[in-house]
Amino acid sequence: MSLMSAAVSLAATKDQDRRWWVLAIIVAAQFIFVVDAFIVNVAIPSIRADLNATTGEVQGVIVLYQIAFATLIITGGRLGDILGPKPVFLLGVMGFTLASASCGLAHSGGELVAARAAQGAAAALMIPQVLATIHRLFRDEERGRAFGIFGFTLGFGAAVGFGLGGWLVALDLAALGWRTIFFVNVPIGLVLVGAALWLMPPMPGKPGTKLDMIGAVVLLVALLALIGPLLLGADLGWEPWLFGAMAAGLALLAVMWPLERWVERRRGLPLVHLDLLHDASFVTGLLAVFFFAFANISFYLVLTLYMQLGLKFSPLQSGSTVLPLAVAFALVSRFAGPRAQQYGTIALLQGCAVQIAGLAILGTAVAMAGSLAPPALALLLVVFGIGQAMVMAPLYGLVLSKVPPSHAGSGSGVVSTMQQIGNGAGVAMVGALYYAVQEAGSARVAFVASVALLAVAVAVTAGLIRMLGRTPA
Repeated sequence: MSLMSAAVSLAATKDQDRRWWVLAIIVAAQFIFVVDAFIVNVAIPSIRADLNATTGEVQGVIVLYQIAFATLIITGGRLGDILGPKPVFLLGVMGFTLASASCGLAHSGGELVAARAAQGAAAALMIPQVLATIHRLFRDEERGRAFGIFGFTLGFGAAVGFGLGGWLVALDLAALGWRTIFFVNVPIGLVLVGAALWLMPPMPGKPGTKLDMIGAVVLLVALLALIGPLLLGADLGWEPWLFGAMAAGLALLAVMWPLERWVERRRGLPLVHLDLLHDASFVTGLLAVFFFAFANISFYLVLTLYMQLGLKFSPLQSGSTVLPLAVAFALVSRFAGPRAQQYGTIALLQGCAVQIAGLAILGTAVAMAGSLAPPALALLLVVFGIGQAMVMAPLYGLVLSKVPPSHAGSGSGVVSTMQQIGNGAGVAMVGALYYAVQEAGSARVAFVASVALLAVAVAVTAGLIRMLGRTPA
């Protein structure tokens, strides 16, 4: 009997160890997604010159990746609930790898835009399974550690995305130029597919359940109408029809509620688990994610504009300047998850305070000193990076803790979609403010004004997190 108990204990220990290997696989997939979201921006001038791409094609290379991802991610998450995370994750990684190779082989701007859209669509299958798998495999204190590693990957991916793009283009390995930034994904993707087949355990889905195709199509059209104008509005001069499209998108989102109730009454599985939207704490968390994303992605936009247009930094200098911020983010993220598990929402509020302090220090220095050398600017950015790390992964973990494991994919898709809407709204509004003030004044004044708006958004995030700590599920 003791031998049998020992065997069971040994098997359980192996399963425990195996989970951390699975975590390494899924966060590596998250890593290549984050890298590809940042790395292209640095290489755009080289891509445009080599492919003789039009302005519209250059915009499409950046924007369609985000639009394809944002509009399909809830569907990808629900597919993970139905089929189980493993097969959908594998399909997403294989699709992302093939699309990356297609990006590197593109011979025209149109081909590259199509391949980037395919990359984003594949990521919409892959990424929801990352958060859903963490949610299913880890509990209590271990979940805090897992989200800490997840957060570390986000920061490290940003560091590599900012720095590696400039370095690879400058090195021009094998005379491939900008194509190297896409080809590096291919061996990584192949390794991840092999490792996931070997180590990732099958997790139960919902056999016999069909995807809510009507809901998926309506949601796709609604998010295209809402997010597309947010990301393209500045380049299209905010034509009146863009606001009409956004209004139509909001109307279609309103239609989703009775539509999903109808699916539920017919004993089907709705695309979005509607009980989540009755949970006041989950809705509050979604709003916190929106304002956090609004403040953080747009920060990198205005920082890049200020460095390259205002301070005349080269792409390599810009990437190197942001590197200390990203390294600080990655290191602090490693401990942010367990710290949030211990102290709760207080830890996230402290992170918001550090972010606001970092923005205040940065804005004051730019306003008083004007031109800053790369090393000085790099040091000033570190405070913001520390605060960002204290909030990002713990906030997602806190919001997802409200989601039942059987709906983990759909819930993580909803959270990621809200993040993308926040990204688009932040880029649109903060970018418009930057350009408007720059035309009327200077790049320095534009940067300070943008930083002030970002600080307000972080303060709103803090208020919502405080409400989240007080709101019962």
